Amino acid sequence: MDKLTVIAGTLFTLADIFAIVSLAMPDWIISDVGGETRLGLLWSCMTVYNRPQICFTPTLQPEWLLALICIFLGCICITTTIILLTSSYWDRNVVPYARWVGFTALVLFCLAAVIFPMGFHIDEIGGQPYQLPNSHQVGISYILFVLSLWIIVISELFAGKVCLPHF
Repeated sequence: MDKLTVIAGTLFTLADIFAIVSLAMPDWIISDVGGETRLGLLWSCMTVYNRPQICFTPTLQPEWLLALICIFLGCICITTTIILLTSSYWDRNVVPYARWVGFTALVLFCLAAVIFPMGFHIDEIGGQPYQLPNSHQVGISYILFVLSLWIIVISELFAGKVCLPHF
């Protein structure tokens, strides 16, 4: 296994961790108006006027449900890519499959990144597709997800041995 494959595997692992952590936290969209609202794909939390925080599983609109499915399938693809890159230590013939599965994860994450803002029209937010109102902002979960997407892009470059530095 060469250095670039190890770097790609490490970056894919980091991207997978960021994506899973982003799904686990309810901080995709946040607001401080009338208390604290934290909306997520798997769960949401609300604190109304200094009362105890209430967390619940949200009923997702189709846009956010589709984004969740894309992210979930993307995480499965990333994990599969990591396994394939690890197995390339014994069989170099699996590297092209790892590249394609990693590319599939990239496409799924890009789809989720485009589809998610379409759901800004939900009642809890009150915006329009792709237009978040001034009272709401993206939270750390969304930022981690986008960071994960960029790390996958860089990982693909290393896995595909594209844009290699010349030493």
